[in-house]
Amino acid sequence: MAKIAFIGLGVMGGPMARHLAQAGHEMVVYNRTRAKAENWVAQHGGTVASSPAEAGDGVDAVISCVGADEDLAAVTLGRDGAFRTMKAGSVFIDHTTVSARIARQLAVEAKGSGVMVVDAPVTGGQIGAEQGTLTLMCGGRDAAIAAASPFLQAYSKKIVHVGPSGAGQTTKMVNQITFSGIIQSLSEAMRFAQAAGLDLDKVFESISGGAASSWQMLNRWETMAKDEFDFGFAVDWMRKDLGLALEEARSNGATLPLAALIDQFYAEVQDMGGGRQDTSALIRRLKAK
Repeated sequence: MAKIAFIGLGVMGGPMARHLAQAGHEMVVYNRTRAKAENWVAQHGGTVASSPAEAGDGVDAVISCVGADEDLAAVTLGRDGAFRTMKAGSVFIDHTTVSARIARQLAVEAKGSGVMVVDAPVTGGQIGAEQGTLTLMCGGRDAAIAAASPFLQAYSKKIVHVGPSGAGQTTKMVNQITFSGIIQSLSEAMRFAQAAGLDLDKVFESISGGAASSWQMLNRWETMAKDEFDFGFAVDWMRKDLGLALEEARSNGATLPLAALIDQFYAEVQDMGGGRQDTSALIRRLKAK
């Protein structure tokens, strides 16, 4: 078994770190709020580090799941960042949804010290993290993916090496562009069904097994029909992700007119006080008949 540092013990990172501990790895954990790290260790064992640099000292792998580009830069390249202490031959794995730019930068920064880097954003949500059934889209060199895979298997059902450094993040952008469009379509379809006076349960039974089906339909139709949104992946985070995709599109020349429009729709939901609600709250901006 290996010695692993895990940085960021939120709703995604905490369960992922738990799966690693249950697999028998020696865990060192760091969280910006120390009490959260202490609570995690009390439940699952391991030790608490006082900084990312302390967490990364002498370990075989450092895994992070933090908030945004600036958070990732701080825990890696900052004065107390993990890159200051990681040993040659170790691997750094990041699960944060961030820009492809910083993913590529980290790979360059780590190369001189012999540290391998994998950008590995996830899909599957909190449920997937809890159950250990995430899908990981990974960017990096072949050797880095090979070094990371034994650890990633602890909490994933599928690991896909999609390309070089940054490719994991751009693939996650593809996921979020697709996801946002489906939620908008689902919102319009539900409001149409309501205006037509249809029984929403029967509509779901009729269409959920065919071409219109999606993860969003199967997991959000019922809650959208009940106007229940206080759970799941927050609108604020969705806007962050769409912003990353729109930024990358300006660099690679892609045009994303629908994604840009839906981003503005989500801004309306934020203005309605729905920033922390699930992305399915997009339906709130469409009045029910």
